[in-house]
Amino acid sequence: MNLPAAPVVSPLPENTRIRLDIAYDGTDFSGWAIQPELRTVQGQIEAGLATILQSYPPYPSLIVAGRTDAGVHALGQVAHFDLTPDQVGGLLRRGRGRTPATLAVMVQRRLGGILVTQPEIVIKASAVAPPGFDARFSANWRRYEYRIADSVLGHNPQDRLRTTWHGFALELEPMQVAAASLLGLHDFATYCKPRPGATTIRTLQEFSWRRDPDGVLVATVQADAFCHSMVRALVGACVAVGEGRLAGERLATLRINRARTSEFKVMPPQGLTLLAVDYPADDRLAARALETRARRALDEDEE
Repeated sequence: MNLPAAPVVSPLPENTRIRLDIAYDGTDFSGWAIQPELRTVQGQIEAGLATILQSYPPYPSLIVAGRTDAGVHALGQVAHFDLTPDQVGGLLRRGRGRTPATLAVMVQRRLGGILVTQPEIVIKASAVAPPGFDARFSANWRRYEYRIADSVLGHNPQDRLRTTWHGFALELEPMQVAAASLLGLHDFATYCKPRPGATTIRTLQEFSWRRDPDGVLVATVQADAFCHSMVRALVGACVAVGEGRLAGERLATLRINRARTSEFKVMPPQGLTLLAVDYPADDRLAARALETRARRALDEDEE
């Protein structure tokens, strides 16, 4: 009897990198990055991976596109981790088809099953990353949104965990003009929490304001990368302009001065959400990572 030939399956590479697309409510987390004795997004996901791979140590660590601070949310966070051949085999089990699609589905299904007890975290997608992919260094840009409910129409209590309440009415037009004055490649030391040895030079690609139909003011902020507290500082400066406490043209002057100032306040974290991270085409991933490392070797992209 002639049996049908077994399907030809391409083997997975020796080192298998997995990309995760992640959403989370940051309200009850002490930020993304692992910290001793604190509940963090990275800590919860890595604990899930350790459970899945408990027979195959050492367990992988996550590299993330942008480390979010305590209370900051994400709809489009991206991270990667690497699996050894033994871990790949353990996930797929002997006899199962060893294909990238099968592995990605297995990771998402099993990790999602572990994280069902952590409803603030959702693994939106899982994929075997193309060669050269690095969640942090390959990124073209990160885009954030900041929501403010001012006293124009009050605020919706159901949105309190993702929106900052501001007790004074804000003028949209001067905030929009002030935001536009900061666009471009600049040193944003005035708007960043300093870190020894790290550059504060960034390309601010978009900074715009709108008022949604429900009355909420929304800032969209996009840059090649962000330094610590940069988005919330930029938003705080515009809020001072919208209140009439700070002239709009002062924001560019403060940027040129490259020194921290008390003329505006850094906004609270709960209004901030990481919306998306963009990457180049697959054949440009490795080159993009090299370019970014050369410019910013000591930095951690974070907000």
